[in-house]
Amino acid sequence: MIELLTTAEMGEADRLAIAGGIAGIDLMENAGRAVADAVAARNPAGARVVAVAGPGNNGGDGFVAARVLAERGYRLRVLLVGETGRLKGDAGQAASRWTGQTEPATPAALAAADVVIDALFGAGLDRPVQGLARAMIAAMNAAPCVYAVDLPSGINGTSGAVMGLAVEAAHTVTFFRRKTGHVLLPGRLHSGNVTVAGIGIPSSVLERIAARTWINDPRLWGERFPLPRAGGHKYARGHAVVVSGPAFSTGAARLAARGALRAGAGLVTIASPCEALAVNATASLAVMVRPVDGAHELAAFLADPRRNAVILGPGAGVGKDTRDLVLAALAAHGAVVLDADALTSFADEPEVLTAAIGERSPTTVLTPHEGEFARLFKGVDEDALSKLERARKGADTVVAAPDGRAAIADNAPPWLATAGSGDVLAGMVAGCLAQGMPGFEAAAAAVWLHGEAAAEFGPGLIAEDLPEAMPKVYRRLFGTLGGVSSNSHS
Repeated sequence: MIELLTTAEMGEADRLAIAGGIAGIDLMENAGRAVADAVAARNPAGARVVAVAGPGNNGGDGFVAARVLAERGYRLRVLLVGETGRLKGDAGQAASRWTGQTEPATPAALAAADVVIDALFGAGLDRPVQGLARAMIAAMNAAPCVYAVDLPSGINGTSGAVMGLAVEAAHTVTFFRRKTGHVLLPGRLHSGNVTVAGIGIPSSVLERIAARTWINDPRLWGERFPLPRAGGHKYARGHAVVVSGPAFSTGAARLAARGALRAGAGLVTIASPCEALAVNATASLAVMVRPVDGAHELAAFLADPRRNAVILGPGAGVGKDTRDLVLAALAAHGAVVLDADALTSFADEPEVLTAAIGERSPTTVLTPHEGEFARLFKGVDEDALSKLERARKGADTVVAAPDGRAAIADNAPPWLATAGSGDVLAGMVAGCLAQGMPGFEAAAAAVWLHGEAAAEFGPGLIAEDLPEAMPKVYRRLFGTLGGVSSNSHS
């Protein structure tokens, strides 16, 4: 699994490494040398390099990088934002080892640079940049190529937010592990190519800081993924139910049903209002269609224990009828996926939904996009929380569990932002749940598969294409997981 660290967790990793006997200046020397190596790998000796250093440890890393590059024949200038006397501890020691001139920072001093090293703030920034620092960031963004030390200055290391203005780096060299701010938008867009350098912090510190955030990929959930096996059959792969909206809005439910089927559910049924029965039946082949009108009939339909996962929301409509359907599903025995209108219908009484979810033990997965989250959780101060803390969908989709585990997806291409793609995703989550995956792993697997399918299809994607791209994704995934023989079937 690939861990991601918040700013606080990285600070604790540094502290534990130093407490374990590794000198802070040695960590700084290793960090600065890694930055120098990255610059040297892509730029010839003699190139004009300007390091913009801040008054903290990030600036210390910059002084080390400048010294190492100067020793290798690069033409170096160091611009300091702040006063030399403010450089304390390891940063002060690193600065004292720099034998070149340290100049007061001015935007004009960057004009002749071939390469700029951004060693201004790093991951610890928690307030908007202003004054000279902001002017230097603007000047760095006009430079031909910027290498950021740890994180582009102006990006919050935990949330990925732009703190007023941020460096747009071509390359970022970070240390020990990537930070959540490298993966969450918009930080991801500012980081460029991210390289992780080992600087001497032992991986054993991860257990002590109890990091609970990972990149979402098969290493995180692969052991729980239901691989097809020889001798398997459809009844062993679960039965997902998709609740359809009225006749004029059946498309979303059909997209979700197709997603559930492609995700591996053995059987999928659309529970359709009678008024929409004809259109749902006509447009469905492998997906079954059954008449189900209202909350009472849905409760009876879900009483069959073989129907072990249900999706509500896509195309359902907003209002009391949908609220009643949701509450009926939450009172049933199986896993529940709530998306779109199923969430918005509780915008005026979120406590009712929260109570209903809290009273059940089966898995419940919520898949809100940004607008749906805002409507449902009106009491959340979005300015005070990162996306990781809010766990919303997007190009940097976050999957979060109540126990604190979180996974951030980084494989969604921009063309995945198309009408209906979220309906397919909700169906894929239900398809994984129907096969017995735990909630966190099911949601994470579905999000990854969703992004991979979009990347597989390429530009021009529409939602209907996502399920059809899944077979190629599965071939790669099954080869990685090593769980499918040539004669396996379901």
